[in-house]
Amino acid sequence: MQMGIVGLPNVGKSTLFNAITNSAAEAANYPFCTIDPNVGVVAVPDKRLDVLAKMYNPEKYTPAVIEFVDIAGLVKGASRGEGLGNKFLANIREVDAIVHVVRCFRDENVVHVSGDLDPADDIATINLELILSDMETLTRRAERTEKLAKGDRKLAVEAAFYRKLLAHLEAENRASSFVCESDEERAWLAGAGLITAKPVIYAANLDEDGFRSGEKNEYYQAVCAIAAREGSCVLPICAKIEQDLSELDEEDRVLFMEELGESESGLSRLIQLSYTQLGLISYLTAGPKEVRAWTITRGTKAPQAAGKIHSDFERGFIRAECVSFDDLVACGSMAAAKEKGLLRSEGRDYVMRDGDVVLFRFNV
Repeated sequence: MQMGIVGLPNVGKSTLFNAITNSAAEAANYPFCTIDPNVGVVAVPDKRLDVLAKMYNPEKYTPAVIEFVDIAGLVKGASRGEGLGNKFLANIREVDAIVHVVRCFRDENVVHVSGDLDPADDIATINLELILSDMETLTRRAERTEKLAKGDRKLAVEAAFYRKLLAHLEAENRASSFVCESDEERAWLAGAGLITAKPVIYAANLDEDGFRSGEKNEYYQAVCAIAAREGSCVLPICAKIEQDLSELDEEDRVLFMEELGESESGLSRLIQLSYTQLGLISYLTAGPKEVRAWTITRGTKAPQAAGKIHSDFERGFIRAECVSFDDLVACGSMAAAKEKGLLRSEGRDYVMRDGDVVLFRFNV
């Protein structure tokens, strides 16, 4: 999974990126200190893997991972190339979801690119540039499809769909709010590569006082109102606190978080929201050689889940021997779970559940 971190310059993107990835991307008080995208890979925290590691003492411990891409600050006119905008927008097009960092605090020492702090206006600026970029992409696709459609009714219907979607974007609506009328239209939308079709998490970057006061912060409330209208979600976070946490050892980090009244880091909360927004779950494999988490889309059937491990597993799928994580831990071993009838033998139509501990049987 790849997440793109976007926002105006000087909203705390690179500070947040550094904190959650333990990287050293340049973060400075001027626009465009980030030019090329910075990439950091982080492990997905999963306490279930820790428990399995104690049970099996494996040679390898492999959590799921997320790749975060810190994309340079966008400005008004980015879709026309302002501030190297086209280059930056191309980087966003490759990610699975967008983390839109919005500054929700005043600080005279930190320059605001538009001169005044207004989270709603900042969000509108970024969203409009993304919509304009999508309009350019979609216009090219529509024109190309129309040229190929002469005498081909199916392509003509597809081209008409693109024109209808283009009108939706021209009204300054995100592609994610477009209502498709068929599976075919949903497939065309998914294949169009539109930035505004991607799920969005608004990271409301608060200062320490604002983070502690939480919902009382007016800027945070403005972001929440916009997210509610869009069907997006909001993560209240303080990039400065996350940076401080990243510099502490585990014991001091726990104490600092207790002081804040937080049980989880901003990274953990961001990952949970990412999984929810993208409809993802994890199944687990465990044994003396390796314990590992595998990320799949909710609703994935057993053979396709097996294919995440190796294509041969899917091609020669026989069955999936599954036990829920809780049942396995309660029993103490796979053998004990089997004795109690908790180890299930599932076939091709079985829909995987979050936390399934699985052994796939296959033959090729």
